[in-house]
Amino acid sequence: MKIAIVGCGNMGMAFAKSFLQYDLVKKENLLLIEKSANRADSLRTENTGVVVETISTHIGEYDIVILSVKPQDFAAVQDDLREVLQPQQVVLSIMAGIPISNIQEKLDHRLVIRAMPNTPAMLGMGITGFSAAKELSFAQLLKVDNLINATGRSVFLEDESMLDAVTALSGSGPAYFYYLVKAMVEAGKQMGFEESMATLLVKQTMLGSFHLINNADKSLDDLIKAVASKGGTTEAALREFESGKLAETLQTGILAAENRAKELSKG
Repeated sequence: MKIAIVGCGNMGMAFAKSFLQYDLVKKENLLLIEKSANRADSLRTENTGVVVETISTHIGEYDIVILSVKPQDFAAVQDDLREVLQPQQVVLSIMAGIPISNIQEKLDHRLVIRAMPNTPAMLGMGITGFSAAKELSFAQLLKVDNLINATGRSVFLEDESMLDAVTALSGSGPAYFYYLVKAMVEAGKQMGFEESMATLLVKQTMLGSFHLINNADKSLDDLIKAVASKGGTTEAALREFESGKLAETLQTGILAAENRAKELSKG
């Protein structure tokens, strides 16, 4: 397999390194297109793949072309890509907020898949939702699914519009998690801990709790009840959370993210 990646920022390189780690592509068959000369020089020292700074006819030789430029930069590359893409190539877009139909129109190309990863993909622990144009075959979908799974896990969505919900829930989700961690660390500091100690306590609590969610044969409500004994400290905290409508606020925020994703998709 030969893969070209247009735009080699954090997410583009997360994909590239995952492909290499799992032997899904050889370095000589991985084309990295990075317009920034300084960034391109840095990538060459990493020896991750074949690094170039411009889009050329060579792209037409690759099986899959991954678009990982920022959405606002798509206009700067679309004309050059339209000139060199071949009908049999699959285009995988990880640009947020740009619908498949828009990409098809701008590139004059039918075989387009749109995906929404999240930042844990940089550690091979991401979750990516993706949807595809109807013109793609099952074999082509399976090939891309295997690539995405190198960065974590994937979910296929027949309804492309659900990618807006994926964006809000898992795409933006890491930031919500960090927000909660930060609030807990700040509480620890208010109680007298040094920041390093508060951070250690919170991070390990989060890590252990994650593993309990994954391994315990209990619902989230049951897990909460297991910690919150009647009249105890956890119950006191949960009472304050409920009084301040913390759960409702989080849900409202996530729905606001979905609405913003829908607005961006409409242009």
